[in-house]
Amino acid sequence: MNNPFSFSIFILLLLCVLFSFDKGHRSAKIRTHKSSDSAYYIIVDKSDFELKVYDAEGWYATYPVVFGSKDPGDKLREGDKKTPNGSFKIILKKIHKQWGPELLLDYPTKENVELFKERKAQGLIPSNAKIGAGIAIHATRPQEEWTVDNFYNWTDGCVSVKYSEMKDLFSYIPVGTKVTIQP
Repeated sequence: MNNPFSFSIFILLLLCVLFSFDKGHRSAKIRTHKSSDSAYYIIVDKSDFELKVYDAEGWYATYPVVFGSKDPGDKLREGDKKTPNGSFKIILKKIHKQWGPELLLDYPTKENVELFKERKAQGLIPSNAKIGAGIAIHATRPQEEWTVDNFYNWTDGCVSVKYSEMKDLFSYIPVGTKVTIQP
């Protein structure tokens, strides 16, 4: 590349490649290279409709999300369409047949079970209610990314990320990652 014109074209192409990865996405990354020893953790803020990823150096990325209910309160029982509040871990990464990339959480945890029993004893939920399971962070269907843009809560209590952005999240978040879901 002794020719200045060739070098300029090379730089232009390099910039195009670097900036094309986030085109059309509301996620933002502050670093492109990570050390192999950094650990991620996720905070889902239901009131802001955001999933934020952090690593050993701090904030890493933000993804817009939707849930099952507009009510940011805690999940009370199976079928209420609410997303549970609390601390969880990702226990399984899989590709779901309907919405693709999925990160399954360890809901219900021991704490969720205890709280569920207390609420039953207080009469806050029916005595025959079940706690539920299968809470995950998963994608929308590819043609339904508009649900996130329009804050359309459609899940049964899961956290839903745009299909195109969930592929990115799924690519680097490992099993065992801690997830906090807050109202």
